[in-house]
Amino acid sequence: MNWIKRRKLPAIEVITHDGQPCLTLDSLWNALYNTFNTALNCQVNPNIINEIEHKPSQNWFPFSKEEFKSAISKCSDASALGPDKLTWRHLKFIIKHDSCLTNIVNIADSYINLGYWPEYFKTSSTIIIPKPNKPSYDKPNAFYPIVLLNTLGKLIEKIVADRLQFTVMSNNFIHLSQLGSLKFKSTSDAGIALTHIVRLGWAKGKSTSSLAFNISQFFPSLNHKLLVLILEKAGFDPRVSTFFANYLVKRRTSYMWNTFSSPMFDINIGVGQGSALSPILSSLYLSPFLYILEKRLKNLKIPVSILSFVDDGLIIAQNKSFNISNSQLFCSYNVLSKLLDSFGLVIEHSKTEIFHFSRSQGLFNLPPLDLSPLGGLILRPKDSWKYLGFIFDHKLAFHKHIDHYTNKAISTVNCMKLLGNSS
Repeated sequence: MNWIKRRKLPAIEVITHDGQPCLTLDSLWNALYNTFNTALNCQVNPNIINEIEHKPSQNWFPFSKEEFKSAISKCSDASALGPDKLTWRHLKFIIKHDSCLTNIVNIADSYINLGYWPEYFKTSSTIIIPKPNKPSYDKPNAFYPIVLLNTLGKLIEKIVADRLQFTVMSNNFIHLSQLGSLKFKSTSDAGIALTHIVRLGWAKGKSTSSLAFNISQFFPSLNHKLLVLILEKAGFDPRVSTFFANYLVKRRTSYMWNTFSSPMFDINIGVGQGSALSPILSSLYLSPFLYILEKRLKNLKIPVSILSFVDDGLIIAQNKSFNISNSQLFCSYNVLSKLLDSFGLVIEHSKTEIFHFSRSQGLFNLPPLDLSPLGGLILRPKDSWKYLGFIFDHKLAFHKHIDHYTNKAISTVNCMKLLGNSS
């Protein structure tokens, strides 16, 4: 049941930034800009990607009309409007005329051939929406910045994104542990993969320990220069790398909070959440990181597995002793943190969690994992763990998971009864 209404942002809490309340619109805009661009001055090590294989260069073929027709047919007419106020319904009507569609295809081909993305498409509106289920909304990082772009530019981005994904999946540039931001990948795949790894360990008489970490402000933190170098490593036609070198720079956005909008801000880092290109570009950015992390852990003889769902990652250790698993996870976390620094990324230590899976009866006094020497927290294992919508327990019985979603369904039915009597 889609109950879609415009939701105003919480107005009962004052947004604070750096310990100061935002009492004016100007202070709010500056707080949002500084929060979503924290990685602007972070240094990256461009030589880090020399550690991965350079894929053979592949040709980039001209766009076809069928690609545009297929992409626009999936676009909802109810999508939020960008700065140009052009709806998908209007654009669908326009491309029904073959001459118009031919011109649009030729324009898109020209952008790739010239390595150019016009300033008109680099201008966006950034809608601030609250993240769900936060205990408080008094900090800017409790909100998502969702980018609204000009419609024709979004259509071209969708075509380019499909091409990028096809190329990197066909040449195996994407790391096998990446289960998010890609077509035909979902949270279900991540849950199934983790369950499979746990049960495989049990078959060998081993318990499983998982360390979940989150990359802070991931999408707004991707370094443009490093991203272009990664595109070259991925085997794209040199014209594509040149195009993205222009596409990523000199972007401008206006922040929107309820009915208020800010002046234009220059955005020189990251990819906008809401763009069709942001999922595949973020996956491309993470792939070298995962390959290098896997290689370094193997060289250090630390036998752990890795799973990644966009900015949520898992390090998985399997042993007969939880103390051994904790030591392996500690070393892995140390390597992980230092490697992220080279990519201009930072772990959000407050969201790091540990959870143990075991078929043993009566799991008591499980050892905590002390990450304080690495800037983290002292992590104490819990009885249950919520990850990507799943509620895991130690024995993979999923009783708490079933109880949670059954109660949620019953509550929804009861709400429907109330709505049935309302006017």
